[in-house]
Amino acid sequence: MNSDITLQDSFAARVRIAGRVRTTPIVFSPSLSEATGCDIRLKLEHTQITGSFKLRGATNAVLSLTEAERANGVVGVSTGNHGRGLAYAAKQAGVRCIICMSELVPQNKVEGIKAQGAEVRIVGRSQDDAQVEVDKLVAEGMVMLPPFDHRDIIAGQSTVALEMLEQTPDLETVLVPLSGGGLISGVAMVMKAVNPSIRVIGVSMERGAAMYESQQAGKPIFVEELSTLADSLGGGVGLDNQHTFAMTRDLVDEMILVTETEIAQAIRHAYWQERQVIEGSGSVGIAALLAGKIRNPGRCVSLISGQNIDMALHHRIISGEDVDVTAEG
Repeated sequence: MNSDITLQDSFAARVRIAGRVRTTPIVFSPSLSEATGCDIRLKLEHTQITGSFKLRGATNAVLSLTEAERANGVVGVSTGNHGRGLAYAAKQAGVRCIICMSELVPQNKVEGIKAQGAEVRIVGRSQDDAQVEVDKLVAEGMVMLPPFDHRDIIAGQSTVALEMLEQTPDLETVLVPLSGGGLISGVAMVMKAVNPSIRVIGVSMERGAAMYESQQAGKPIFVEELSTLADSLGGGVGLDNQHTFAMTRDLVDEMILVTETEIAQAIRHAYWQERQVIEGSGSVGIAALLAGKIRNPGRCVSLISGQNIDMALHHRIISGEDVDVTAEG
C-alpha cells in the first residue's frame, strides 16, 4: 500500500490552510434519501471560495514552499479550477503566479484566472504547447505546482475528508468525483486510516475516464480526452504518475462510470431538488445514485466538488433541453 502521504500530513495541511479556505457544510438530501431508501447527504464543497475543492490543495502547496521558492514564484498549466485555486492561493500568500494556457482556452476562463491576480501567458494551440512555456519558466527558477500528482496537493485535498468525518461520524459510503486522483487519493487515505470499513467509491464519466481506464490496464495509460458535461474530469493521469495511481489502486473500493444523460439529469436534480448550481464533474455522485449504480449506500455522503459551469449551458440543461456536448465539441 502507498503510505507515502499519511493522516499526519492531512492534519498538518489542515492547520496550514486554516482561515484561508472555507469549512463547507454537509446537508441531508430528502429527495435522494427517498429515491434510494438510504441516508444520503451532500458535501457542498462547490461553495468553496473559488468554486471548487482545488483551493485546498493549491493553498497547502503554496504555503509549504520554502522562502526561496516563494520568492521565485509558482507556475502551472490549467484551463480551469486548479488555475483558479492556484492563482487565488498565490495572491493570498503574496507569491507571484503565472498560469500558462493555449489559444483554445475560452476567454471567460482566461479572465477568471486573471481576476484572481495571476499573470496569464497564452502559448500555442494545445496544453502541450503551454507546458513548454511552463518548463521554460521552471528552468528559470519558478516552481511548478501540478493539478493532482503532488504530495502537498493531495494532503491539502484530503482536509475535506477530515471535515466529512466530523460532520458525519457514522459515515458508511463516500462518493468522490474521479479524474487525476488528487481528491480521491486524499479522501480515501483519510477514510481508510480512520475507519477501513468506510467504502470509498470513485465516480467518473464514460467519455475519457483516464484513471478508470488506467486502473483497468494496471498502469497509467494515455486515454483520449473527449468532450463531456463533466469537463473538469477530463485529462490524463500522467504516464510517470508518482502518487495518485497507486493510492487509487490501493485505497479505493470501487469505480463507477456514468453517462452524459445521467450527468445532465444530476445537474437538473441538484438545481430543482437541492437548490444547488453545480458543474457536471460535481454531479457524478448524484448521477450514480439516481441511476441506481451504488449498491447499498447506507449512510452516504456524495462530495459535490465544483460549481464552475458555464451558466448559459446550465440554463439549457435545467430547462430540460437535451444538451449533447459530445456533438458540439
